[in-house]
Amino acid sequence: MTLIFLTVIENELAKKACLNMYPQLSNIVSIDKMNDATTSSEFNNTSELEILKRDHKVYVILLLALNKSNLSPMDCIETAVWVSSTDNYPRESVVNTLEPSDRLNRRFSYWSSEGQSDPYIPETLMYKLSDGIWLVTEIDIQPFEAFFQSGKPIYSAKSVRFRINYPKSPQDVAIQLRRRPHLKPADDMFEWTYTSPEFPMTQENRLQPFKLPEPVLCMGGYLQIELLGRVQRQEMDGLFYICVDHVRVLGRPLYPAFDVVIIAPRGKLLLKYNPMAFSSVLKSVSIDEITHMR
Repeated sequence: MTLIFLTVIENELAKKACLNMYPQLSNIVSIDKMNDATTSSEFNNTSELEILKRDHKVYVILLLALNKSNLSPMDCIETAVWVSSTDNYPRESVVNTLEPSDRLNRRFSYWSSEGQSDPYIPETLMYKLSDGIWLVTEIDIQPFEAFFQSGKPIYSAKSVRFRINYPKSPQDVAIQLRRRPHLKPADDMFEWTYTSPEFPMTQENRLQPFKLPEPVLCMGGYLQIELLGRVQRQEMDGLFYICVDHVRVLGRPLYPAFDVVIIAPRGKLLLKYNPMAFSSVLKSVSIDEITHMR
């Protein structure tokens, strides 16, 4: 082993490069290389240098996957879990925003907020993201056009902002959402990893794409959509509403090559790496390079 390579490993330069690009990875405290034939007793006797060498290789591969993943983006929303208000539940439930069509079983499918006299009162939608590691690139929102009302008004927001997190204890968050579905989980139950800039929203009935300035690393977790400002009054009561037809989150998965396990209650992370699945993530990398990385 050359002195330069030894210096790179001992100073954890590959890990530092990953953390520099994606600070969300800073909570990783351990790495589990799947399909590793090393027994637990053998691992306990492994030298610190050998562990650093293994971790270095995994971080090099992770960095390569993050930068060269060639998989097509796909919707990574698992389910809708919470909303700040609903006008007519369950007919206008936030769950309806998962449906791409504005009609379901011959009925209009959308979410509606409660009406407000103050157009500056915001609304928040909260979604559970699919498990695994994702690079989220775009979030799409389609405001709802009320075809059944005079003038067919469109109940969009003025602007939108996104926040992404993962729970310090997934079990605690799941229990609260199940037992108190109308109560928003406290912010300190999560590790907040990203807040987007504010994007303007147009008053149009179309799926509006909000492309993030840079791909955002998500590790399962939750997405909060903050709808800021109201533009449309309802003629019937003179109140301002926000209504959403459909929400979609586009991301590129690193699973099954990489996954994370949350270590409760501190919210630290165990990174799991599966060498046998690496080629499925990096379609653009040569077989020789993949074999060498293993």
